[in-house]
Amino acid sequence: MQLGLEQFLAGYDSFQVVGTADNGYSAIALTLDLKPDLVVMDLGLPQLDGIAATQQIKQKQPEVSVVVLTSHTADDQVVAALASGADAYCVKEGTSLEQLEVAIHCACTGAAYLAPQIARRVIRRLQCDETRVPAINLSKREREVLELVVEGKSNPESRG
Repeated sequence: MQLGLEQFLAGYDSFQVVGTADNGYSAIALTLDLKPDLVVMDLGLPQLDGIAATQQIKQKQPEVSVVVLTSHTADDQVVAALASGADAYCVKEGTSLEQLEVAIHCACTGAAYLAPQIARRVIRRLQCDETRVPAINLSKREREVLELVVEGKSNPESRG
């Protein structure tokens, strides 16, 4: 996967791969040393997982964008990754290269990106039932916009 990702990114003039890491500690060290604009992070890293590595990177270099690209889809892992500071969350299975490009662009421009299947899970987690108080109160319009994002609509398409 790593080689394929490097080859994909090398195909774009706007991307330059400056380093690769095989564990969470190396990811932190390389990020601090190389000061990239963006880190593509897997959650299933050995020694120190991607959630902890993301959290430490964001604490030490908050300006670095982090795009999670992982096979992990459990709700607690998604929430933990987002809480650690991830700017985008993509799932290896089902994310096209074009979607990954959008996620990277979003993260680099200060926007957030969630793979549609992840966004749906986040929405379900935020929706409340009669027995639970919602963690975040969304307005009707905010909920509509979030649902449009889950459906993969672009910003111009969501204004209609």
